[in-house]
Amino acid sequence: MSEANWYVVHTYSGYENKVKANIEKTIENRKLQEQILEVTVPMQDVVEMKNGSKKQVQKKLFPGYVLINMVMNDDTWYVVRNTRGVTGFVGPGSKPVPLTEEEMKPLGIKAPKVVVDFGVGDTVTVTGGVWENTVGEIKKIDHHKQMVTINVDMFGRETPVEISFTEVKKMDF
Repeated sequence: MSEANWYVVHTYSGYENKVKANIEKTIENRKLQEQILEVTVPMQDVVEMKNGSKKQVQKKLFPGYVLINMVMNDDTWYVVRNTRGVTGFVGPGSKPVPLTEEEMKPLGIKAPKVVVDFGVGDTVTVTGGVWENTVGEIKKIDHHKQMVTINVDMFGRETPVEISFTEVKKMDF
């Protein structure tokens, strides 16, 4: 599978949130969660003066644009490009150009990827959060969400729990 990158999609002004919702619904309907990872409308907090009083509101950082973290292929391009309200990808002609790491940094969107040394079936200890010091066997790993699913013993029953990569440590036997 190719690597996912962030792309900028141009929309009709005022349609950013509608485009985001439509793409997310299409991802769910067509089961594209592994290819289109995240859709975001960057927002910023702004203080406005209205009738002599200050009010903090959220404004779109880039009106008319939506950011999408996706694996670019014919299917994902078609889904995004043919979403109602989308006028096209940002890039020369019809070829989308991914954002560089330098362009993404000021937006604070991309979280660093965590490299893990464990796999499904390994026994891990939870190092933080509510389940701290709990030992469990990994049943599922989601690299996109950076989460593992382990079974914990709760009231005498095996219960699946999702925990962040950063809060588990492989047990050495």
